[in-house]
Amino acid sequence: MPEISHKPVNPTVPGDTTIQASGDDSLDNMVAVTFLPEGKVVQFEFGTMPYDHHGKPMSILDVAENYGVFLDHACGGVCACTTCHIWVKEGDGLSEAEDDEIDRLDMAADQQLNSRLGCQAVITKPGNYVVEIPSWNRNYTSEGKPLTLADK
Repeated sequence: MPEISHKPVNPTVPGDTTIQASGDDSLDNMVAVTFLPEGKVVQFEFGTMPYDHHGKPMSILDVAENYGVFLDHACGGVCACTTCHIWVKEGDGLSEAEDDEIDRLDMAADQQLNSRLGCQAVITKPGNYVVEIPSWNRNYTSEGKPLTLADK
């Protein structure tokens, strides 16, 4: 497993951190995923992240699980629910949505043109990605997460 270092992105914003896996310093092969509204950024070299068995390998859910970002996934990441519903704000290197995901998204609350299921949206190339976990989709209280984050 890659070594992980934590460093503040903006020391004036509590909880605003970058998590970076050490390895090759080649910036051309790096992936950076920003999770909103927390502002947590994770960075790693493309193709080096171990599969954590949540969603498809290299999916947004897999990245979140590998780096300690909470993204609910009641079905275990098998495209059988919509609890990992996210909005993709930036990033053109995600896999195309397949029929199963599109059918499941039809049942999601507040579906938008940029809606994806975190378990199915796979990072296919290096680059910058920004995803938002909708406020109504953050199950912090029942999962033991800080209530203050649910109120943002």
